[in-house]
Amino acid sequence: MPKDAPLNSLGLPKPPSETRVVVAMSGGVDSSVVAAMLKEEGYDVVGVTLQLYDHGAALAKKGACCAGIDIHDARRVAEDMGFPHYVLDYENIFQEAVIEEFADSYLGGATPVPCIRCNERVKFKDLLETAKDLEADCMATGHYIQRKTGARGPELHSAADAARDQSYFLFSTTPEQLDFLRFPLGHLPSKAATRELAARYGLAVADKPDSQDICFVPDGNYAKVIEKLRPGAAEPGEIVHIDGRVLGQHRGVIHYTIGQRRGLGIGGLSEPLYVVRLDVETRQVVVGPKDLLATRTIPVREINWLGDAPFTSQAEWQLDVKVRSTRPPREAIIRPLSETTGEVELVVAEEGVSPGQACVFYAPDNSRIFGGGWIWRGH
Repeated sequence: MPKDAPLNSLGLPKPPSETRVVVAMSGGVDSSVVAAMLKEEGYDVVGVTLQLYDHGAALAKKGACCAGIDIHDARRVAEDMGFPHYVLDYENIFQEAVIEEFADSYLGGATPVPCIRCNERVKFKDLLETAKDLEADCMATGHYIQRKTGARGPELHSAADAARDQSYFLFSTTPEQLDFLRFPLGHLPSKAATRELAARYGLAVADKPDSQDICFVPDGNYAKVIEKLRPGAAEPGEIVHIDGRVLGQHRGVIHYTIGQRRGLGIGGLSEPLYVVRLDVETRQVVVGPKDLLATRTIPVREINWLGDAPFTSQAEWQLDVKVRSTRPPREAIIRPLSETTGEVELVVAEEGVSPGQACVFYAPDNSRIFGGGWIWRGH
């Protein structure tokens, strides 16, 4: 590509008509708008939708992405806008890379986030390689996050609309992937602006509701899915106070999460009790007072670092961190232990920090994301 050519809207030095873009289409309004927008700008658009599980059984499951109706909607958008569309069968890859680990992690007493693993291991790995096989110049998605060009190359930044920001789910995007990816919606002020664009393009999905659940847990019932994947996993056991008292019986560790208060079935006590630990080996649900949920020191591994200098180049990094997707970033000190492991010290203790969740690093004074890692129990 000629380096002195003017850059197009995707930051590439050639005309849109000579720029092939693979758009990852889930069938929802966001990715559909991305495809329509780029097609209207004159790009050589190719739509790709992933079939992640048996969509024949999923036709009636509303509110879950990548189900049969979503494949149909993506195909219809492609037909209406006049660009090719392919459906790729990724069921086996998705089962091995996402669902199996989800089940094992949940059974291990963790609170997994399979959407992050799906982005990391399927969409931004296998699908991205497929886009390159299709001779694409880049791949675009409907995620609400921004890619900006910094002094040392592409940087990951939070979306302009904090309410829609998806940075927590994309922290594991590597610099190499970021070089190839584009996020055309990240600068928009609101979801309403996206729907306005969908209406302007005449897309049939303009008023389609957003997906709310994990795609393979469409009714939000994690335990039911785990029982199906791991028969016998819902074995009963004891609900034990942190001081050792047995307070009652439970119907399976998989039905409980750290920080849970309601539904424990141990009423009549003088103090409110919360789940503070899940012991899978002894099949115990351990409960205690709320202050035991507060955590200041968090071990983190599988760190994906997106800073300009190496992660281990300094003893401490003063950044903000998010330990749940629904919580705001908190002030913290991150101490590298290796290139991929570290210890996070929160300036103010946080409740309900759970193994299996992500800990994402943010610049305290701007929108840049410095990567993140996975919370675990430590040694």
